[in-house]
Amino acid sequence: MTDKPRVLLTNAIHPQWRPVLQQHCEVVVADDTTPATLARLVAHVDGLIVRAQLAPDVFENATRLRAVVRHGVGLDMIPVAAATVLGIPVANLPGSNSAAVAEYCIAAMLHLRRGLAGIDARLRSNGWAAARPLADGGAELGGSVCGIVGVGGVGTRLAAAAAGLGMRVVGLTRRPESLPAHVTATTKEALFAQADVVVLCCPLNDRTRGLVDAATLATMKPGAILINVSRGPVIDTAAVLAALRDGRLGSAALDVHDRQPLQGDEELFNAPRLLLTPHVAGITATSMEGMSRGAVETMLALLRGERPSNIVNPEVFLGPHR
Repeated sequence: MTDKPRVLLTNAIHPQWRPVLQQHCEVVVADDTTPATLARLVAHVDGLIVRAQLAPDVFENATRLRAVVRHGVGLDMIPVAAATVLGIPVANLPGSNSAAVAEYCIAAMLHLRRGLAGIDARLRSNGWAAARPLADGGAELGGSVCGIVGVGGVGTRLAAAAAGLGMRVVGLTRRPESLPAHVTATTKEALFAQADVVVLCCPLNDRTRGLVDAATLATMKPGAILINVSRGPVIDTAAVLAALRDGRLGSAALDVHDRQPLQGDEELFNAPRLLLTPHVAGITATSMEGMSRGAVETMLALLRGERPSNIVNPEVFLGPHR
């Protein structure tokens, strides 16, 4: 037996930081992330580090649980309201993967604008003469318009990178007064109508669910690019696929999806001019180390009874709960 607090990891964390956590805690890694497994394990731990979707009722029998830390930023994986009712503090790691996501967006833009993967494949299979003409259809980012929906941590970094490439940047945000000088505030209608590249970086909520529907897609420029690093339900996936097939949308990159993981039988896999990735925009060796460091440090602070500044429900400290 051990008197150390027990911490559950829904998924493995960076190998550099698991031993640090183990110095102070008994560490359990979930065998799988099904609702039944996680509910069973959460009932017997003091802390939870989250990298997988939690069920709405996951905390019902978690009588020992004293701390929940998101290994990342997005809180839609965690039933925060339920944790708050039970007096369980929840923390996330703002900005921990912003650089990785912003760089993914730039990489996706370049991939879709320049078609380097196709040129490489044609060169290898058909030779120099067959591959070289493919470059004629490429387009430069400089001088085009980048529209960013949600200019928070990721959007701000992306705006700086896009401006550095010579793009004109417009942004849609609830707080236009907070935009950097190189980002022009605009409306949803104006952004989609004028942008050559639209990047969705916004959180998923009642205002953003279904934000990009068929009517919105119909207002976009011919040949425009759509990149989604937000959450799958921010777009109407069927409408995006129809716009790609009909040629009304130039191309798209989707890192997040309505149902995750993808099974391989979705219509997405048959769509033209579509870059598909498995929710990896924020994952690099660099960001994983940083997120694991932040998650471990925050968890240990909470278990010591401290109140880190990255708590998302500080009201749990204001009164009695369970």
